[in-house]
Amino acid sequence: MAKKEHLFIVFENLIKIKSECSCEILSECGLSDITMKQIGYLRVIDEHGEVTFSRLAKITRNSKPTITEMVNKFAKMECIYREKSSDDGRIYYIRLTEKGQMIARAEQKALLRVIEKMADSLDEKEMDTLIKLLGKVR
Repeated sequence: MAKKEHLFIVFENLIKIKSECSCEILSECGLSDITMKQIGYLRVIDEHGEVTFSRLAKITRNSKPTITEMVNKFAKMECIYREKSSDDGRIYYIRLTEKGQMIARAEQKALLRVIEKMADSLDEKEMDTLIKLLGKVR
């Protein structure tokens, strides 16, 4: 049991480091008070690229008025902008700004920062061993 407790402490520390990296990235964007749910919506927009209000409502299982309210809030936060379709003037696409992309990708960037810290702390042989060991976890 002592080994599992030790492993718990080690992973708890890694998660803490990742959380600190995430907070740093969000602070760089000037949005340290953004919620995980909001980040999730920005990630959906980022993953789907060209997304309309209707499509975003369908993907997130929200009503169109809820999506409109969310998009307005994100526009005020300078995370998204609306772009009118060149084919159909009634359709608007929701696009991420650079700031929105940075927030949407914050968790991935935070994980990369943790990996960089690990790489800086370990020699090549230790990295190979870590990769091999973690590769066994399913």
